[in-house]
Order: sequence, then C-alpha cells, then structure tokens
Amino acid sequence: MIWKNETIHREFILLGLSSDPKIQVALFIAFTSAYTIILIGNFLIIVLVLTDANLHTPMYFFLTNLSFLDLCFSTSTIPRMLKDLLSVNKVISYGECAAQMFISQSLGVSECVLLAVMAYDRYVAICYPLRYTTIISGMACIRLAVGIWMCGFLLSASLVTLTFNVDLCGHNKINHFVCELLEILSLGCKNIVLVELFIFIVGLIFLMIPVTFIVTSYFNIIVNILKIASSSGRRRAFSTCSSHMMVVVIFYGSAMAAYMKPRSSSLPGTDKVITVFYAIVTAMLNPMIYTLRNNDVKTAFLKLIKKIKVF
Repeated sequence: MIWKNETIHREFILLGLSSDPKIQVALFIAFTSAYTIILIGNFLIIVLVLTDANLHTPMYFFLTNLSFLDLCFSTSTIPRMLKDLLSVNKVISYGECAAQMFISQSLGVSECVLLAVMAYDRYVAICYPLRYTTIISGMACIRLAVGIWMCGFLLSASLVTLTFNVDLCGHNKINHFVCELLEILSLGCKNIVLVELFIFIVGLIFLMIPVTFIVTSYFNIIVNILKIASSSGRRRAFSTCSSHMMVVVIFYGSAMAAYMKPRSSSLPGTDKVITVFYAIVTAMLNPMIYTLRNNDVKTAFLKLIKKIKVF
C-alpha cells in the first residue's frame, strides 16, 4: 500500500463512532454490556450442544459453528473499539488493520455461506425426513463446515491483498471504528474501480445467491409444513424456521445495506450503524432467538443447571 504525493504513513487513525466524551462513555457501557451478552450467550450454546447428547444433530452442529463464528466476529472488533472509546490515541498499525480486516471479512463470508447451509439442513429435515440422515450425514456436516471456513479464509485473503495494494492519496484517517474494507478503499486515488467491481461480484455471489437459495428453501418448507396433519408438528417446524429467518433478515439485510448500495447514496455515519448491526447486534441476538424459541435447547439448559447444582 503506497501513498501518492504525500508523506508516507505507516499507520491509520480510526475516527471511531463519536468524538463527544459523554457519548463515548455511554457507548462504552452499551457495547461492554453487548459484548458480555455475546460471550455468555454464544459460549452457553456451544457448551450445551457439546454436553447434551440430544443436541448431537446436524442442526445443532451448524448452530455451534454459528455461535463460534459470532464469538470470533465480535471479538475481532469490539475489544479494539472499547479501547478506542477510552483512548485519545486511536492509531492502528498496517499489520493490525490488515489482520482485523482479514478476520472480520473471512468470518462474515463464512457466516453468509453457513446460514444458507442451515437453511438447506432445515429443508432436507422437513421435506425429506426419511432421507435426512443419509443426505446430512456426520461426514457431510464436517465437509460442509470445512468448506464454509475455507471459503471465508480464501476469499478474505484475496480481498485484503487487493485492498492493501491500492495506491492511497491524502490523509490516513478512517471514518469508522474498525478497519472497514470500503472505508480504506475510499482513501484510494486510483486502481479502485476493479477492486470495487470485485467486491460487488463477491456481494452478488455471497449475499444475493444465498438469500435466493434461503428464500426458495423456506418457500418449499412452508408448503410442506402446511401439509403436516399434526398442529403440534406444524408449530414445532414453524418455530424452528421462523427463528432462522429472523437471523437471516437481520444479518443479510445489514450486510446488503453495507456492500450492495452505491457509495454516493450513503449518509454520514450510516455505515458505522450498519456495521454495528451485522457485527454486534446479530451476534447478540442469535443466542436469544435460538434459545427462547427452542424447547430442545431449554431442556438442555435445565439439565446443565441441575448438574451444576449437584456439584
């Protein structure tokens, strides 16, 4: 990464969410609370799935992956943001900036693919129950999980490499609280068009295609649910699917708002709010959505509490 016609900078300055000290304190309290909820909620889901044999199914295997993704995703952004909220010096080195971008982008892409896989899992479970264990076998789950993580890491490596090879002009101030891909590109003075085109294509592939796949899967699921004679069976299926759809709407909606809209249409500060939604709010809501509406998880939680009381 080279600056043209300017003093060579070896670092960036993150401008953060606000420069008002009072607002910074309020944000620090709010995001500390959110991060605590994220850690407890997602870690609890992982523990429940690992310790309860009744949750050793493909659905909960993918849910564990989602919780782990959310833990890593939020940890790649929130601790640094909390530090900057209490610090005057908001400088971040090239290396740290590139690492943060790589981690957040790889986890974001992985989550896009994972949510589509979770929709497919529900589709097979409801539409082809007799073939479910054959199609979504243990080995298939492992292969899908490895593919999801590898897809995120490889694509993120390409995005970070392209971004940090762009020639930059002017200042080194990033108007964000994280090293956000598009914010760094906005500092570029040339060779940006091809990178932006690549990002747009990536957005089409990893946002629009998964959303289309998920909508199609759930349309077929709803059609099959309506055929279920048992009202309790319909309620159980609708509960599981509606939980997943809430996650899908929040995550993909905010991600599309960030990466699929024209940069010229962005209002000042909106990109920061959008990032808060897909990087923090979704990670905080996921455990609540899946546990509050899921009897299997509730039962596993009560079992865990009883075990703890025994000791």
